Amino acid sequence: MKIIKNIFPILTVFILSFFSIKPLFVSGFFPMHDDTQVARVYEMGKSLSDGMFPVRWAADLGYGYGYPIFNFYAPLAYYFGGALNALGTDALLSTKIMMIVGIILSGVFMYLLTRELWGKIGGLVSSLFYIYAPYHAVDIYVRGDVAEFWAYAFIPLAFYGFLKAYKEKKWKYIVIGAFGFSAVILSHNLTAMMITPFLIFLLFFLLLTDTKEKIGSTFYFLIALFFGLSISAFYWLPALFEMKFTNVFSQIGGGAHFKDHFACIFQLWQSPWGFGGSALGCIDGISLKIGKLHVIFSLTSIVILIISLKYKKFKNLFSKTDQQIIFAIFSVFAFVISVLLTLEISKPIWEFIPVMAFFQFPWRFLLPISFSTSILAGFSIWIIQKAEKDIIKLDKANYIIAFIAIFTLIFFNSKLFAPQTFILKEESDYTNLKTLRWTTSKISDEYMPKNFKIPKSENEVVKDKIKAEKNQIDVLYLASDTKSLHASIKASNKALIQINTAYFPSWSIFVDNKKADFNVTNKGISLFIPIGDHSLDMIFIQTPIEKFGNSISLASLFLLIAGIILSRKRLIHE
Repeated sequence: MKIIKNIFPILTVFILSFFSIKPLFVSGFFPMHDDTQVARVYEMGKSLSDGMFPVRWAADLGYGYGYPIFNFYAPLAYYFGGALNALGTDALLSTKIMMIVGIILSGVFMYLLTRELWGKIGGLVSSLFYIYAPYHAVDIYVRGDVAEFWAYAFIPLAFYGFLKAYKEKKWKYIVIGAFGFSAVILSHNLTAMMITPFLIFLLFFLLLTDTKEKIGSTFYFLIALFFGLSISAFYWLPALFEMKFTNVFSQIGGGAHFKDHFACIFQLWQSPWGFGGSALGCIDGISLKIGKLHVIFSLTSIVILIISLKYKKFKNLFSKTDQQIIFAIFSVFAFVISVLLTLEISKPIWEFIPVMAFFQFPWRFLLPISFSTSILAGFSIWIIQKAEKDIIKLDKANYIIAFIAIFTLIFFNSKLFAPQTFILKEESDYTNLKTLRWTTSKISDEYMPKNFKIPKSENEVVKDKIKAEKNQIDVLYLASDTKSLHASIKASNKALIQINTAYFPSWSIFVDNKKADFNVTNKGISLFIPIGDHSLDMIFIQTPIEKFGNSISLASLFLLIAGIILSRKRLIHE
């Protein structure tokens, strides 16, 4: 019976989340702003099948020249979808499963966190508020930002692990916190940048509690943070040091400059639902609303907290629950700060911290707003439960209010979880070479090399992997996959050949099994081939910084596993 009682709320989350994922069970697919998801899953699956791991390169994107998207852009969701594809599931279905899993995990992990704080009923309310937050619907069905809503799913897991590591000082919670935080980083590095300051603020708020072992608790918290960073080092370390080889800085400024995309205060309360883009001013093509129920419950929580600090009767109520109140106060802090950062009043902060320009859109802080308001919704239910037991004697009021809140939330917000339209497309419509090398490549080409000559029409898209002027060579044999190219070439004269692969420092070229010098051009790589028959090999060899990142990640995993074994042995001994 105890197992059933523990599992029942999670099953409820699964069942009630159905309305958020229902469109993903319809045949075909739907348009979205980042309409590259199926292609990326396909390319990840292809790279995995070709034996590349960690995956850093997509061979068919980048106008057929390939480019290192998975070295820089949020790979975790695509590892999941790509693995399904590599195992035989078609890319479109793999993409849908990837999206469904990301949506459901947000509810499961939020329940795990808030059950710890507010109990099962409060946890269920927070979980469903988190799933059905309007910004969550925008990310899924309008923007199509899979990376961001996968990171959205792991944020509660990270906070749960850090909170428990601080509170109970057990190795297993270091593991949970570390994997939760690393999953946020691997899912979406911008989201990780956004929430890391809030994790540090959480530590500050926890230190306000009357614990006798602040140093030990802080140590466990910081160790979880360290392992979260080190596990994901194989990704963020190369991404940080190798972005100079790409054109990613072109994404800062222009039409995506943060100064043009602040929200207006009334938009946070109500803005029309749409499938367009963000624009200058207070009229945008997408909705920037927090959600009326989310705002109402958050403001209610703030009022309750103010009353609790003012009146002695309520202070007694909280005497044994300091950590819950501290987390509630932290959530209010996160809510208020995040709201301010979406508004133009925060412009000096954005200008003072240059790295914030990478966020592009201040309304991205709707993500921590959704997180904090969902937590506060559960807090409201918990405080009613506490009050009915100790003060006002209301019989089962928390159950009634929770039921009404959940019913109202799903009735109104489930309507937001729907695409603008459906398109009867199959996997091949997204994964044929024409679509990959032109249609999809145009959407996202920011990781192409600097000064690369971007094709202006479909006719300029690469067709041959190797070519030379005036037919000076015959390609007798050619085979290529994601991580290598092998060719046998016969040159009638000394020939300058062009390899139509975008330059990245991981590529090494060998002629007759000897490393060859080459030149980087605005259309790929060129080198001279002597007269006669020759073998040509181009191999993707990870750079020193990539290998160093891999080593840190592997060492961290080894230490975590060793820690688990040692902690279990100690527990058995005790």
